[in-house]
Amino acid sequence: MKTVDQYAVFGNPINHSKSPAIHKLFAEQTGQALQYTAQEVPIEDFKRAVAAFFIAGGKGLNLTVPLKGLAYDYPEHKTERALLAKAVNTLALQADGTLLGDNTDGVGLVTDLTINHGIQLKDKNILILGAGGASRGIIAPILQLAPKSVLIANRSVEKAMEMVLHFSNQSLSGCGYGDLTGKQFDLIINATSASLTDQLPPLPDGLLAPQGNCYDLAYGTEPTAFVRWGQANGAQKSLDGLGMLVEQAAEAFYIWRGVKPKTQPVIALLRQKS
Repeated sequence: MKTVDQYAVFGNPINHSKSPAIHKLFAEQTGQALQYTAQEVPIEDFKRAVAAFFIAGGKGLNLTVPLKGLAYDYPEHKTERALLAKAVNTLALQADGTLLGDNTDGVGLVTDLTINHGIQLKDKNILILGAGGASRGIIAPILQLAPKSVLIANRSVEKAMEMVLHFSNQSLSGCGYGDLTGKQFDLIINATSASLTDQLPPLPDGLLAPQGNCYDLAYGTEPTAFVRWGQANGAQKSLDGLGMLVEQAAEAFYIWRGVKPKTQPVIALLRQKS
């Protein structure tokens, strides 16, 4: 009897994860025989849990909060986008038995923005709120689409400037929230954790340019605080991160299986259920 290939997502907490449902839909759609589960893994148990998973015959893992940074040092090989993000959200077992680490968050975001929602980034002024791990994972793919400027705003200006130095791109700059007054942006991306507690970063009036768009990396059953802020400030589109979640999962599925699933039906189904 042939065994079914095993995949999983590790995180803490993990009960809320939509990843098992997403990958089940991908597998059904593409005719792939696999099982994908969710496992709660505390930080201190990370290395043991990953080793045990692959020793038991696992083929690939996704990592979510708070394990992406830890996962960066684990695999023998890393992709360019993982190196730039300094975080790994996808581990793939290679034919030679080694592990490849990748980061699919950024490509998930830009695919959702540009393909699903028709929001172009070329020659646009973009503001990213927050200078944590979520920001680090999305900056390189955004810069590859040749925006006019990308500004990282953060409570700690030093942390924002550290990220600017890391990516070393002339279009990229950093500042504190207090420096945003009088500036306008075509796209504002919330990469802070504020939405998880229904809070907002301190944003001045007039920050969003006419016909501008807003995107929150977070998502929920109800519009997040930042999505509501975008709507109240006249955003053409004010979006949450559910599409990014599905798109980054599709990229991981492709890395593992060599097949790219269709994401639109899966996003639509998740919207109906939420």
